[in-house]
Amino acid sequence: MLLSAQSQATAGKAAREELCRLYWYPLYAFIRKRGHNPDDARDLTQGFFLALFHRKTLRSATPLKGKFRSYLLACLKNYLSVEFHRENAIKRGRGIEFVALDLEGAEERYSKEPADSLTPDKVFDARWATTLLNRAMDSLKEEYNVQGKAAVFDSLKPFLDLAGNQESPAYEAVAGTLKVSLGSAKTLIHRFRKRYAEIIRETVAATVADPAEIDNEIRALCDALIAAEGRLGP
Repeated sequence: MLLSAQSQATAGKAAREELCRLYWYPLYAFIRKRGHNPDDARDLTQGFFLALFHRKTLRSATPLKGKFRSYLLACLKNYLSVEFHRENAIKRGRGIEFVALDLEGAEERYSKEPADSLTPDKVFDARWATTLLNRAMDSLKEEYNVQGKAAVFDSLKPFLDLAGNQESPAYEAVAGTLKVSLGSAKTLIHRFRKRYAEIIRETVAATVADPAEIDNEIRALCDALIAAEGRLGP
């Protein structure tokens, strides 16, 4: 996706939109946690993506840059520093394609963020982790939908409640709902969890330059979630 986003072709535009859709909230939450008000945070998030795409910043995201998470956060910090000194408000138009972000409800989401000493960096990392997990979940759901197994996905999804917000249903209940044997239900759940783990790995792999870094990045994201445990909203 990162390489595609650098292209000016139609595929590049689609990749940029996907990049914005996936990662705008971790960036927005970081900016808000740094003390900016909601209006400024929205403008700065928009402005950052414009700068990222139109100043060709992504072209410097080479394999030597390592983790895309760390790279994007470093770019944001630099951008905020520049904008602070410029006191430059984002202007719409001027022949520049504005970045379409789904900022509706952004502040409602942010209101659920911790008000304690969790640093902006830790909030960003935790939100980055939840973004990747949600993306993996969406991919898994799509796979089941394509196979005509939407009902199976809905029955098995509670077994992936990593936050522990709800109790997993009994295997017997799943077997009854899906009208399969208890053994078959256990097999379905095992495969479901395994496939989810595979998709998470694939998703993380797309954000690191070196495959050898995948496990380290997964551990870092797990640590970020643990550090924010019980202090982050959905």
